[in-house]
Amino acid sequence: MSYQVLARKYRPQSFDQMIGQNHISQTLLNSLKNNRIPHALLFTGLRGTGKTSSARILAKTLRCTDPVNFSPCHKCDSCLEISKGSAIDVIEIDGASNNGVDAIRDLRDSVMFMPTSGKYKIFIIDEVHMLSTSAFNALLKTLEEPPAHVIFMMATTEVHKVPQTILSRCQRFDLRRIPLKQITAHLKKICDLENIKAEEKALWMIAKQGDGSARDSLSLLDQVINFSSGQLTEVAVSEILGLTDRHLIFSVFASLLERNSQKIVSDLEKLHQIGVSPNLFLEDLVQLIRHTLLLKTAPENDTLIDLPIEEIILLKDYANAQSESDLHILFDMALKSLTDLHKSNDPYLVFEVCLLRMSQAPLFVDIQKVITQRPKPLEEFSKTPPVPALPSLPQVTVKEIPQPVVSKPVVKPLPGAESWGLFVQEVKQQDAFLGAKLDNAVFAGLDNRLLQLQFPPQFAFLGEQFMQTETQEKIQGSIDSFFGAGYAFHVLKTKVATGESSLSLNLKKEKESEAKMHTDFLGEALKDPRVQKAQQVFKAQAKIIHHKE
Repeated sequence: MSYQVLARKYRPQSFDQMIGQNHISQTLLNSLKNNRIPHALLFTGLRGTGKTSSARILAKTLRCTDPVNFSPCHKCDSCLEISKGSAIDVIEIDGASNNGVDAIRDLRDSVMFMPTSGKYKIFIIDEVHMLSTSAFNALLKTLEEPPAHVIFMMATTEVHKVPQTILSRCQRFDLRRIPLKQITAHLKKICDLENIKAEEKALWMIAKQGDGSARDSLSLLDQVINFSSGQLTEVAVSEILGLTDRHLIFSVFASLLERNSQKIVSDLEKLHQIGVSPNLFLEDLVQLIRHTLLLKTAPENDTLIDLPIEEIILLKDYANAQSESDLHILFDMALKSLTDLHKSNDPYLVFEVCLLRMSQAPLFVDIQKVITQRPKPLEEFSKTPPVPALPSLPQVTVKEIPQPVVSKPVVKPLPGAESWGLFVQEVKQQDAFLGAKLDNAVFAGLDNRLLQLQFPPQFAFLGEQFMQTETQEKIQGSIDSFFGAGYAFHVLKTKVATGESSLSLNLKKEKESEAKMHTDFLGEALKDPRVQKAQQVFKAQAKIIHHKE
């Protein structure tokens, strides 16, 4: 006897053997119990999810001479004939090869004949969307009012190609994509029946490649069994299916979270040696970041994540150590690079630079975590017992209160390199995420009340984000509040130059001048008795002193 592939050998023969389609099985069983079987049924869904199998099981149940709890007995002549495909009263038609009007006319003529045995004569039309327009029109009247002994069952993967006149005459059943966990459990059960040892991660990788299709997953399992000739391991599955080693993907992901560029270079060397597909690797990386974001948002709800339990636990650890902003920026960069791969003549070059850019991206830290972990010297200082000098503090405070000139109007600072730094610090206090982005922008100058901003080449992607309407409104509002109304901003295009431009030289000179002025001012300020007294009280050294003109 010739070998029978697993997809045919373990094809469902009853509703309880269907996986991932409980809503279909329950509906059909209730129809049988209540004797409410429609005269026309349409099964639609992804390939390999059980459309034709559902039609055959229902046909077998309707014609079984001794059903058990509304399930076929698999022993009577009718059940055996349907299983073999030789039943006279169960006619299966391939819509792709019988799509003409003549084939439908022959079907319409045969409908009038009573079944040779049993109560029903059943027509199963597979890939019904392949029928021509004339064939559909010839089927309309018969499909709407067939004889009492006839039931039509149709299956299709492209229901949008079926005319609405046909759909309105059928009871539609949508089969869903089978979850990875259920396919993995199904593959494990089959391996046990076949006496094949298999690692759970290996079966999960096969189910993932099956993409929700039980038939595709079983076909891949057949292929991997023939390749390994023994125990199914994660390494063997990766090699035969051309997949990336999961350990290497997690290694790269961990390096990106740590911003470890040197480790990324080492991982790139390994990826180059095994000849990994840049497109597949980035797709897996994007999915990992997505899973981590979900676990960061809802740690207790992992129903949307189809991963082995070991990987879910590891991603939860990653999620606890990272901020949501950091994961979002990595996701955006990886997704953009995935798009750029299709436009490049050298995808591997784009892939390498993408990982290096992600490893050098600014690290966003959760501000709440920083606040809870930072020391609190002021609170400790306030807990010290009162000293006799405390009564004199109100007198010192009264003398220092008149120092700010309240009567004078508030003068807004002029845009400049120094005032830009103060502006960024103020934005950080109001919006830490936006302030972190602005911190990477360089103030390039003022042109007719237009602030010129520029980003270094490694942060050029932030310039594109500043073009978004929502971000522009936030920045413009902050500029109006700090510098005053009438100012606008413009992001210059980042250019990669071989030498220093006049703009960069001017900025460099301006920064050197500002640094010298700050050093001189700091030296004079440190001689002030008030500063010296403050250093003694707080037991600290003044590093930066802000002053107003």
